Amino acid sequence: MTDEGAPARRPPRRLFGGARTRILSAIVALLAFSTLVSTLALRQILLAQSSERVDDALTQEAGEFRALAQGGRNPRTGTPFGDDLEAMFDTYLRRNVPDADEAVFTFVAGGPNRTNARTRERIAALRPLLRLGTTRTTRRGTRETARGEVRYLAVPVVIGRGRRGVFLVTRELAGERSQVDDAVRVAESVAIVVLVLASLLGFLVVGRVLAPLRELRDTSRSITETDLTRRIAVDGRDEIAELGHTFNEMLDRLESAFAGQKAFVSDAGHELRTPITIIRGHLELLGDDPDERRETIELVTDELDRMSRFVDDLLLLAKAEQGDFLHLADVDLDVLTEELMAKAVALADRDWRLEAAGTGRLTADRQRLTQAVMQLAANAAQHTDAGDRIALGSALDGDQVRLWVSDTGPGVPAGEEERIFERFARAANGRRRSEGAGLGLAIVRAIAEGHGGRVELGAGRGPAGRGATFTVIVPTSPPEEAALS
Repeated sequence: MTDEGAPARRPPRRLFGGARTRILSAIVALLAFSTLVSTLALRQILLAQSSERVDDALTQEAGEFRALAQGGRNPRTGTPFGDDLEAMFDTYLRRNVPDADEAVFTFVAGGPNRTNARTRERIAALRPLLRLGTTRTTRRGTRETARGEVRYLAVPVVIGRGRRGVFLVTRELAGERSQVDDAVRVAESVAIVVLVLASLLGFLVVGRVLAPLRELRDTSRSITETDLTRRIAVDGRDEIAELGHTFNEMLDRLESAFAGQKAFVSDAGHELRTPITIIRGHLELLGDDPDERRETIELVTDELDRMSRFVDDLLLLAKAEQGDFLHLADVDLDVLTEELMAKAVALADRDWRLEAAGTGRLTADRQRLTQAVMQLAANAAQHTDAGDRIALGSALDGDQVRLWVSDTGPGVPAGEEERIFERFARAANGRRRSEGAGLGLAIVRAIAEGHGGRVELGAGRGPAGRGATFTVIVPTSPPEEAALS
């Protein structure tokens, strides 16, 4: 058992379970399999070629005898052989020098005549083939003998007045097979050496290929909540490089999220600390005077209401990241615009104007859109004085709906256009500060983005563009993610 809060133990590194070993094992297995298959295929090819050479040699011997029978002359008489079959066979055997594994047998009238086989052992081993001395058709084949497999070719010979004989040539295959086996053994030795060298090279190559993954592992282990600055050095454009880019982008998002979380906790703590301090201070000094108690209760209640609104805003922003944030329905744009105008007029004593009311229908959350526009209207009222003009309007622009609030107040200082939409942000150089916690515009943006839209900031309607115009832009049909919520 480990103590609570202690760092988790890293699993021990296994020599035979790592990715490098598994990849190398797969490579070696594939190389070994391909080597085995290629060696077997090589042996079969060499055997086939050997058989073809033996057949060619047998055919050549038979062809040489045929040429002698057709055009040769008896060396003793100088005349054609005629019916002298024995002289024909004797002449061929004297002139022919057989290979070590080759033998020729001749037969006359079904009986043995002569042979150039050099040993009685070979003659005895080839005795089963002597039965071919009576064949009347050309026969070719392989026979198993005491000297191993023997390839033979038996050719019947008929000359003159029907004299018959047989020319039998044999060739032992042991020598050819021995050469094939030697060649295969050489090929196997070379293949084993190549396999070993390829395995060593593969070990090095796999190590280099997996180096970014090891760096990814080490970087992941070194990342803590307080240090998210490490990144992976990415080189190349392959899948592993893409993984490194993706991991670095994830770290960027995590670093940004942690930074935002820290800022959020800090700002939220600051916003909550002030009303809590006020409440505690007044309660500690609370006396017995009824008027004083009534004033203290009113002040405490007001601070509690402000804290409640602040918590509600935080919950709303948190809910905006969930799937059930919006409840979509068909909305008439002109009716929605009139409702917004009627509600905005009650916010403050301003010169409220309805600039335009678009006509058409959209699919949206009526309450959320109303909340966003009312927040913009409340901001405009807070940054203007009595009698100043604030304009509302809507328009249907193709597949988008635009809802805007424009005022003639001091506007947004330069450089603050993006920051004011962040949580707890307020315009640094504004003429006055909002009584809220700086979450209003963040809520507006969350509602717009929840609909698949955005918020734009433009110039106001005052002289020389004085003031600010906030426009909520949403599609008439929400994105699929919002539609499923």
